[in-house]
Amino acid sequence: MSGPHEKKGTKMEQGQTMTLRDVPVGERARVKKLSGEGAVKRHIMDMGITKGVEVFVRKVAPLGDPLEVTVRGYELSLRKSEAENVLVERIA
Repeated sequence: MSGPHEKKGTKMEQGQTMTLRDVPVGERARVKKLSGEGAVKRHIMDMGITKGVEVFVRKVAPLGDPLEVTVRGYELSLRKSEAENVLVERIA
């Protein structure tokens, strides 16, 4: 149920697919797919972001770049451009 001051569309619904960049702070998501080519995709995978892994968005810098996430028990900073290559779905 939404309060009178809550914006529509600000909360993710379970199973909703989006990029990691679009996940609100404080929400968890599971990686469904990585896009990007060659070195970009490899760099994201080398950081531990792979299909099926859970990601928690801890905070976003004031200008939106970078994002700070928790992956596999450690904290990681991602550029917006990197986060746009990570397709995720919300988990409860």
